[in-house]
Amino acid sequence: MIEYPPKPITDNTQVRNYRKNVVDLEDAINATPGSHKGDYYPLKHTFADGMYIREISMPKGALFVTKIHKFTHPYFVLKGDVSVLTEEGVIRIKAPYSGITKAGTKRVLYCHEDTVWTTIHKTDKTDLKKIRRRGYR
Repeated sequence: MIEYPPKPITDNTQVRNYRKNVVDLEDAINATPGSHKGDYYPLKHTFADGMYIREISMPKGALFVTKIHKFTHPYFVLKGDVSVLTEEGVIRIKAPYSGITKAGTKRVLYCHEDTVWTTIHKTDKTDLKKIRRRGYR
């Protein structure tokens, strides 16, 4: 379920301002003593016929900023309740839910409940270091 669907942004200045503010927030979070950086939350990696499936489990109360997604890909919220800030505004997603992440997306997530989020990426690689270098996060 999504509450308050956002409207697409057509103003490039607004997109640039959003991105700068999100990066500033990410820097502030990372500079806070006791904050968790990088892939702190449990990840499950699965590979199948040219697909990389990445599942992250996030606890209630988690707040974090995603990497910039380099490729468009599907995602699934399998469990939980999460608010997601994007260039288009805030949406609240309650499991079960599926959507598409557009290339260039950078989000801020806040988990209202323990949440499981899964992404699927097209790749013939199975080495996680090579996959990360390519930009799947």
